[in-house]
Order: sequence, then structure tokens, then C-alpha cells
Amino acid sequence: MNRYLLPLSVLGTAVGGAVLLRDYVAGGACPSKATIPGKTVIVTGANTGIGKQTALELARRGGNIILACRDMEKCEAAAKDIRGETLNHRVRARHLDLASLKSVREFAAKITEEEGQVHILVNNAAVMRCPHWTTEDGFEMQFGVNHLGHFLLTNLLLDTLKASAPSRIINLSSLAHVAGHIDFDDLNWEKRKYDTKAAYCQSKLAVILFTKELSRRLQGTGVTVNALHPGVARTELGRHTGMHSSAFSSFTLGPIFWLLVKSPELAAQPSTYLAVAEELGGVSGKYFDGLKEKPPAPEAEDEEVAQRLWAESARLVGLEMSGGSSVRGQPLPK
Repeated sequence: MNRYLLPLSVLGTAVGGAVLLRDYVAGGACPSKATIPGKTVIVTGANTGIGKQTALELARRGGNIILACRDMEKCEAAAKDIRGETLNHRVRARHLDLASLKSVREFAAKITEEEGQVHILVNNAAVMRCPHWTTEDGFEMQFGVNHLGHFLLTNLLLDTLKASAPSRIINLSSLAHVAGHIDFDDLNWEKRKYDTKAAYCQSKLAVILFTKELSRRLQGTGVTVNALHPGVARTELGRHTGMHSSAFSSFTLGPIFWLLVKSPELAAQPSTYLAVAEELGGVSGKYFDGLKEKPPAPEAEDEEVAQRLWAESARLVGLEMSGGSSVRGQPLPK
């Protein structure tokens, strides 16, 4: 029996060390215990994955949660799950299709009419590495959903967010932004051969540029906005990558995935942190990698690119013609 003690001890130490290393790599839980009783929260793409877990975390902290999703059957089911798990009955499902500017406008109008206040907006929904699809309005799908849809939604809700100040906007980007480039001559991939990976990286770079420019425009309003990379998570977002369809890649890369790929629960911690942490109340225009603030890629900090992208995005979504944004036409702070 004694001869098994050493191997078992070594195995136990190795397994324990691996679990600790995995928790360290994953970034850990939200360090803030702050609650948000009575505060109205919108989470886009909240029927599954990181969005659902973020909504659940914020429901646990007492928020009035609105799940904004394209698939209402899944959205209602997610809302029911969250209500049951948190015993917070202020969790509702609302229809929002970010691939339709009409749907975005209808959702924003309904929220403005019904809610009166919005304290936290989590722009979580995304598509990743999909085929060369286009939105209802003809935009390349990843740019259209990940950036333009949220760009319009946020602008249409800004007056409500300002009236509810202090309030926060959290934009989910990705570490993939470092490989992105904003091609103003072909934002929608109409001239070049479509590259689904490059299109995804461009969309996530656009999210950070939007965050930076919006932060400049919101100075002094009591509304903050930050972007984050939640980490790589086991969610439906990666369904177009093909990573899990190969038995060889699953076998050879399985241990690496186990170490580096977060659960949706862990991946939701950075969004939760940015939404509730009292110490982040005055922090705006920043990029977080997990729970830590870090500098983004150089192009993400280019003010000229950010301003140009804002103007082009406003033109594409017809923001100048909309009546919901007091940021429209506002001069930049000196």
C-alpha cells in the first residue's frame, strides 16, 4: 500500500496545481461585493453564454434586469432560469435584433417609453467568424452586429442613461482587436475577398474605438463607458470556427483548452466588475483584459481614427436623422 502513496501524492499535487493555475489564468471572480438594488440593467445577447451569466450575476445583486435578445423563445427561457435561480422576479425578456436597425430603434423607443431610467447597459451580443452574411440593412454581419447595432442602440439610449446618472456602459470587445484594422474604403467587405477572421478583428477594434470616442463625448455627464476582453469562453460564439469539429484538434488541444478557455460563469466576471465596482465609478474610456485595465492596440487609441469611425458609423445607421441622441453634433472637448 505504501508504494502507492508517493504516486498518488504526486498526482494529487499535479491536479491541484493545474486547477490553481487554471483559476489564475482565468482571472478569478469579481472582487467587488457591491449590490445594485433597483437599478435598471440591459444586457444584449443574454439568452446564453457570457450574456446570460452576466445578467444572472447582476440579478443576484438586486438589479432590474432586461434581457435583450433576437430569439424570444430562448430569451424567455433564460429569464425564467435567472428568476428561478436568483429569486429576483424583476428579470424580463425583450426582443432586439442587432442585425436590424429597425429592430434597434423599436427596442430603444420601447425602453425609453416604459423604463424611464437605465443605469447599466452591457453591449454583450456578438457574432464571430460567420460566413459572408449581411444584415437586414446590407452591412457585413460582424461589423453590423458587433459594432453598428450597438453603436445605434447606445446613442438612442444616451438621454435616458444621462438622466439616470451615475450610469455605466460596458462594451464587450476581444483581444482579437490587436489584429484588426479599420479599412474605411471597404468597411463592409464589398471590394475585397472576404476574410471572416479579419472581419471579426475589425469589428472588435471598432468597439474599442467607439468606446474611446464616446467617453470623450460623455465627459462631465456622469455616464462612463469602458471596453473589455472577457477571455476565451466555452460559449456558442465559437460555433463557426470549426475548432470543436475536429477529433484531432479536440484530442491534441484539449488540455490547452481546459487551461485557457473559461466557463461562461468566469467569463462574465469582468462585465460584472465593470458594472458594479464602486472603485470604477469615475473610470471611463479604458480597456480591460479580464479584471485588469491594460492598454489596447495602438490603432485603438488613435483619436483621429476614432472620430472618423464615429462619423462614418453615424452616417451608415442614419443617426443624424434620429431623435434619440443628444450626443449628435456635440463638439469634442478641447
